[in-house]
Amino acid sequence: MNLIYKIKQYGELVMFSHTLFSFPFAMVAMIWAAKGIPDAYTLFWILVALITGRNGANAINRVIDIEYDKKNPRVANRLIPQGKVSIREALILSMVLFIIFAGAAYMINPLCFALSPVALGLFILYSYTKRFTWACHIILGIICAGAPFGAWIAVTGQVSYVPFLLSAAVALWIGGFDIIYGTQDIEFDTQEGLQSIPAKFGLNNSLLIAKLFHAMSVLILFSLSFIQGTQWLYLTGLVIISILFMIEHKMVEPKNTGVMNWASYHINQIVSVTFLVFSLLDFYIL
Repeated sequence: MNLIYKIKQYGELVMFSHTLFSFPFAMVAMIWAAKGIPDAYTLFWILVALITGRNGANAINRVIDIEYDKKNPRVANRLIPQGKVSIREALILSMVLFIIFAGAAYMINPLCFALSPVALGLFILYSYTKRFTWACHIILGIICAGAPFGAWIAVTGQVSYVPFLLSAAVALWIGGFDIIYGTQDIEFDTQEGLQSIPAKFGLNNSLLIAKLFHAMSVLILFSLSFIQGTQWLYLTGLVIISILFMIEHKMVEPKNTGVMNWASYHINQIVSVTFLVFSLLDFYIL
């Protein structure tokens, strides 16, 4: 029973449910690259790398940000500030996940393994970015965009412009909703000397930047329709995603945590699942 409880705690620590953000895009990249489901061996190690890399990054982020999390009323109830999970536990968890990630990359192919130190370095670097650059949201987007890029390389063993475009769309999408999420901390970031787009440019300008990022993301995804030869189901999915983006931006209320969780997280989980479902339907039915 204690083991199950501890596993649940670790899942909460790394926000395991948020794996849904870039995971579906990685699955689509994998299927496009393999022109179907790849062999079981490749699929297994891709899944291992995606899950361990993302969750290891979140665990180390919780450790690096602990002093700020303790001061920020909005996140002071997280597990480490509350003492429910120790810093030592979180560090061990992140290191174990990173080792498994590197091992999975090794098992996939030489290019993935060669790039794994770059990914691991970026996972750790991101947690420090708010200390020195307001572009932290963009950097987060780029790091998350490594999921579809890595999935493509895992299947093909080489780089192509298609994963670059798909990853660019993911980077802009995640960067955009992270800006929205960051509007909740304008006052805190300013007081603590932390940098972010909302703290640098203010609420209204930040929301305009987020809208621009999301518009550019949708345009890139539309361009991929012509490159990949997708049909109306894929395009239908993009229309739904565009509507979800509009709802998300309409909902923004930085002082309302419940609403912001929907705007920043839940709607974007629906976005990623929508992209996966309609891309798969388009690929396998049409």
